Amino acid sequence: MSARQELAAMPLAQLCVTGHEFVLPGHGHAARTGVLLVHGLTGTPAEMRVLAKGLNKQGFTVYAVQLAGHCGSMEDLLETRWTDWLTSVEQGLLRLAAQVEHVVVGGLSMGALLSLAVAEKHADKVSGVCALSTTFRYDGWSMPVYTRLSFLLPLFRALGIGRHSVFMEQPPYGIKDEALRARIVEQMLGGDSAAAGLPGNPWWSVVELRRLSAHVLARLDRLRAPCLVIHAKEDDISAVGNAHDIVRRATRARVELVLLDNCYHMITIDRERRTVIARVNEFVARIAGTAGTGTGGAHG
Repeated sequence: MSARQELAAMPLAQLCVTGHEFVLPGHGHAARTGVLLVHGLTGTPAEMRVLAKGLNKQGFTVYAVQLAGHCGSMEDLLETRWTDWLTSVEQGLLRLAAQVEHVVVGGLSMGALLSLAVAEKHADKVSGVCALSTTFRYDGWSMPVYTRLSFLLPLFRALGIGRHSVFMEQPPYGIKDEALRARIVEQMLGGDSAAAGLPGNPWWSVVELRRLSAHVLARLDRLRAPCLVIHAKEDDISAVGNAHDIVRRATRARVELVLLDNCYHMITIDRERRTVIARVNEFVARIAGTAGTGTGGAHG
């Protein structure tokens, strides 16, 4: 039996390789389309659960992958590189692709970069990409001035400086809804990294994000899969220019841009989450309807 046949014979529930990942089996014709969801830096699969449930309600099979080094300690994260995070997504893609006919990859923040990277690299396996709150740069309005100096971090790392230094999250923590923000911050500061992620971004991990960003930007013209880009106009973490970078550089893909008026960075859980769910559902449904006819992939 080939490796693909073994994956295809695997029960869907066994797609998950950690206790923090989750899979929602689809139903009906839509179950043949899978959506691979990717969380952000220092985040967890849990931040994708609201979107996952919204997609699964329409019948799609949904798998939320955990990135290497996440859902644990700061030291766990520091032991990983951007290539390890991409490998996590690639392996998740291979497992899901063996179970369904078409795969759409969607990610939040750094997860959007990883979704674009895997689509660039595995054009034969990715039928569509959802880039949500894409973060090539930490340049949102709430970012402290010192984060604008992150270009110095590779030098610090080369000199062995700042291994345990962290850019701490700043209010409003990517969430415009005040009641929701209070609950999330309580979890985040309570030390439960598996539920709400770590409360800050380690300097050395930000170096890895910058390397991933450069890798993706340099290859955006290779992207062939249709791409849905959703971004908040008032994103406090990554300014809307990050979304426009995709529109401008992904010249060979069909790119749809949606800008939101009433939320901040965490668009999958903030005030416009229903709009996000609806637009992603519409996009995935179009992919499901066209991928089999050969019109859902490359767009010249």
